[in-house]
Amino acid sequence: MHSASKLHTGPKLRGERRQELGQSFQDGGEHYERVRPGYPQDSANWLIPAGARDAADIGAGTGKFTALLVARGLRTVAVDPSADMLGQLRRTLPAVTAVEGRAEDTGLEPESFDVVTVAQAWHWCDPRLASTEIARILRPHGVLGLVWNQLDTAVPWVHRLSRIMHAGDVHKPHFRPPVGPEFTGLESHLTRWEDPVTTEDIQELTKSRSYYLAASEPTRAKVMANLDWYLHQHLGHSPGDVLKLPYLTQTWRATRT
Repeated sequence: MHSASKLHTGPKLRGERRQELGQSFQDGGEHYERVRPGYPQDSANWLIPAGARDAADIGAGTGKFTALLVARGLRTVAVDPSADMLGQLRRTLPAVTAVEGRAEDTGLEPESFDVVTVAQAWHWCDPRLASTEIARILRPHGVLGLVWNQLDTAVPWVHRLSRIMHAGDVHKPHFRPPVGPEFTGLESHLTRWEDPVTTEDIQELTKSRSYYLAASEPTRAKVMANLDWYLHQHLGHSPGDVLKLPYLTQTWRATRT
């Protein structure tokens, strides 16, 4: 367990830079919903505790993981700082209560949820403040779930692809997310799966990532030119070809003390 004084999100993602990159997701909800992968059902099956009734999905974005909570029959509240992302979520999941907020300040009622999930967003949070806030809204012995879709860079062609895309969400076997002292029993589960995508899908996926969104136009053009060369010349695919893009979904859970 990490002490509160030592919590961090990694050496290259702190303070102003984290805020700058996170801000890049404020718009583009329709594009994000269309091009980003969903999550495997196995992740939710492992994460959600038996008997859970109420869930909050923090940093919900357009509702990629929220959809799994709804499918399991949980009364679900989605929280995200982006009105644009939540607008897309409301169109996709009209039964979900969607509210603007942050992991550090959700505005939700105390002890209201059996499970709180943060999918593909914990690295944008202040883990100390977010842990305290999530513990506040969880019921006693409630579960915090942290989820990441990660490119499986053990596959050589995916490793090079991730470097061209400047993808930060790659699997790091020794990674352990920082959580506050409000939680105990942190453990993880790994799901291997493949997402069928075209080469155009991969190009659009690249455009949804924080590096590309925050980059200058010349840098964006260079990324896309390199990607076009890699997919269509080096790997020899034609536009429209379907590739099976390997992913690892790493799911973490911890219990409110």
